[in-house]
Amino acid sequence: MIKRTIKRAALISLLVITGVISAGYILRNESDDFRLIKNLDIFYSLIRELNTFYVDGIDPEILIRTGIDEMLETLDPYTVYYAESDMDDLRFMTTGKYGGVGSLIRKEGDYAVLTQIYRDFPADRAGLKAGDLLLEIDGTSLKGLQVEQISDRLKGDPGTDLIIKVRRGNEDISAKLTRKRISIPPVPWFGMVDSEIGYIRFTNFTQDCSNDVRKALETLKEKHGATRVILDLRGNPGGLLPEAVKIVNLFVGPGHEVVSTRGKVNQYDGTYKTTSKAVDETIPLVVMINNNSASASEIVAGAIQDLDRGIIVGQRSYGKGLVQISRPLSYNTSLKVTTAKYYIPSGRCIQTLDFAHRNEDGSVGFIPDSLTSEFKTRNGRIVKDGGGILPDYSVESMRLSQVATELYLRSYIFDYATLFARRHDSVPLPGEFSLGEKEYSEFADYIKSRDFTYRSATSIALERLEGAARHEKYYETEKELFDSLRINLGQNIDKDLDLFREEIQKLLEDEIIGRYYYEEGVIIHTLKDDNQIKRALEILNDRSLYSSTLNGTSGSLTSSAGNGSRSVNRLNISTYGLSVSC
Repeated sequence: MIKRTIKRAALISLLVITGVISAGYILRNESDDFRLIKNLDIFYSLIRELNTFYVDGIDPEILIRTGIDEMLETLDPYTVYYAESDMDDLRFMTTGKYGGVGSLIRKEGDYAVLTQIYRDFPADRAGLKAGDLLLEIDGTSLKGLQVEQISDRLKGDPGTDLIIKVRRGNEDISAKLTRKRISIPPVPWFGMVDSEIGYIRFTNFTQDCSNDVRKALETLKEKHGATRVILDLRGNPGGLLPEAVKIVNLFVGPGHEVVSTRGKVNQYDGTYKTTSKAVDETIPLVVMINNNSASASEIVAGAIQDLDRGIIVGQRSYGKGLVQISRPLSYNTSLKVTTAKYYIPSGRCIQTLDFAHRNEDGSVGFIPDSLTSEFKTRNGRIVKDGGGILPDYSVESMRLSQVATELYLRSYIFDYATLFARRHDSVPLPGEFSLGEKEYSEFADYIKSRDFTYRSATSIALERLEGAARHEKYYETEKELFDSLRINLGQNIDKDLDLFREEIQKLLEDEIIGRYYYEEGVIIHTLKDDNQIKRALEILNDRSLYSSTLNGTSGSLTSSAGNGSRSVNRLNISTYGLSVSC
């Protein structure tokens, strides 16, 4: 009887304890759900009250969109809401295709200007030129419209017509265009950079882009006899993860892990391996990256490095180790949401910014070197996580002078190229074209005729130093020194145009060559003085260095090779937010 009572009491106690634990778990979960429901109710109530009582009335779409955007700002920049009107942009990001005329535009004063024309698309076939000012579409003035609004009017269903009115110099020109399906090629150019080394410029991981890279690689090998290859991922912002796996598979046989993803929802976790026969598993390979190589570009570069399949040359990559998926929402809207981090074959995640632990002021900090970990490649070379892909051989981008940067970003280079193209029917082929003394002198006169002025950081610092010296009464005793500094360091456009002629002239030539030979012409033209290309060629032509780097017996990951390719050119103008596709 006593034993039965003790057993019964023990069972009741166990049930009570289990119930308390379960209740606590349920309450905790219910608490999370309750907080969400409570705050959604508050938000709905607030909007309802504003709509009823706010003195001037409200626009619900603007108010809610602002709230959504500000809310997502607290997460990471890759989690984005797309309204129904933005869905074309989302589709373009993933497919590289849209209905339009095949051009880029940017704002200029009250109107927009065509900044780039893609070969053989409607804008090109209609005779439109970079530098044309957009005045009207179908008889409606574009004055005062935002560049996104103009882009939306240029886009539309393939097969539909529109009439565009542009101003070229002092002449107004009207042209009828028929929109078509625009597909921006992910491989704008490939070819041979010497008798044995092939080069592939790869700009975006859109749907089926691996087929373009495959065709380029096979053509270089079979038709041009390439025995070594350079894959250029500089400025490539990434895109579709499965395409990155397929790109690696071109150089690595089946069964090799390329990337794995791990996040909050297990069903979206996965391990991605190569599945097909490689195009070539042994051809010597250099992958070029820079600070704007991100996401899928880093998966390719990182996997190639971790598997010791090729050598990475350039600058540390962007450091985006996060994965996004698109989730459909109501009313034809969508959410692109970060769901996981990705890990390349060595096991490292290369995410640079720590969005989960913001600073007190809300800013996002870099993951410090003290918190990074070491990993090993297949051959035992040391690599690290937490800061992008560090190249095996570093080649820094050439930093432009202040005057060259100002001339480029304020469109003086672009405007002069427009004027030059109107005066010259043709120029020599890419790689052969060069501005002579006469042409550069004409550019200098053009700049001065537009009253170009700028202030360098050096001149600003000198002014501050002079002000401090006057305040502290040192100026009078050192007046000759300040006069000398002002003469040597002060702004002088003639002196600066001469001192920095080499880099300014290169920017001019790149912009001009694009007017005659399109994007592929610019790529070809820039190869001749690209120091990253030169370093890649040195490595591929030195079989001993190539082999010893991959097996870990020579210095790499920290080796430097001086100045590199130009960091500002017309190919990555979108980096500065200046152009919109249409």
